Amino acid sequence: MFTGIARLARQGALQTAKKRVEYRSLPTKNLLNRCSAPSMPFDWTVNPYRGCEFACRYCYARYTHEFMEFHDPLDFETRIFAKDFSPESAAAEIRRLPRHHTIALGTATDPYQPAERQFGRTRRFLEAFAQMRGRSLAITTKGDLIRRDTPLLLEIAQNNTLSINFSIATLDLRLARALEPGAPRPDLRLAAVESLSRAGLATGVFASPVLPGLTDGRRLEAVAQAAAASGARRFGAQMLFLKPAAARVFLPWLEREFPALAPAYRAQFARAAYLRGETVARLSETVRQLRARYHLDAHCLESPAPRQLVLFPPEK
Repeated sequence: MFTGIARLARQGALQTAKKRVEYRSLPTKNLLNRCSAPSMPFDWTVNPYRGCEFACRYCYARYTHEFMEFHDPLDFETRIFAKDFSPESAAAEIRRLPRHHTIALGTATDPYQPAERQFGRTRRFLEAFAQMRGRSLAITTKGDLIRRDTPLLLEIAQNNTLSINFSIATLDLRLARALEPGAPRPDLRLAAVESLSRAGLATGVFASPVLPGLTDGRRLEAVAQAAAASGARRFGAQMLFLKPAAARVFLPWLEREFPALAPAYRAQFARAAYLRGETVARLSETVRQLRARYHLDAHCLESPAPRQLVLFPPEK
């Protein structure tokens, strides 16, 4: 007998199916979730979808499908749930939050994955947020589909603090295809960074996760250099971490694709999901140097214009 979200997942109607992926609706009581980690630069998260068709080998969020009693880690990329909510209900949830709280869109599943073209749940949420004044929203994505929503994003940024961040772990097309088989090419993401930046939106690039021996060193610098050349204002990077569900996908992939690296990875992540010590400290210093070299900021969110700090129009 299924209960909670597992029961709701099985009540969701099958919308459509492709060769490898099925899409279902998911009844949703609360769209926003409180962030439980005090170290995060945001207070609330919103993910219009559960599961992600980008199928990144390292994706930490695979474990979230276990809450719905789907225990095969590949279910995360083949069973995609589009949450059911209305712009009115989303707007009502946002209005209940303190104005100084930040909402992060796309923390567990990509808001511009292929399902967005069909279901438009991300755009529906943005339409709700566009009614707000004086609030903060941070978006993280690999999807160049975000360019579709440029006018709506500009409307949001006019009266709120908006940060748009692209995840680009590598510029190597072959590695990107192997590592993130369903995601847009790195050059398409950089083109989206440039397009949104030219439109006047604040963008950043996260070179995450950093994979030792694969995306570090000069390859990491290449991402920072490309980010700056594309108009990004911010740059960041986070070391790979592997929770059990992600490790069950990533480590076998690594053994197939890069067998020489696999023993060291297995030894490191057998001790803990997160790396500690000198490796992480070196990455932090490298990122600091890259920001200075390419004149990139460290902040996740840009401040609104001074006039916006004085008085925001009332929310609709």
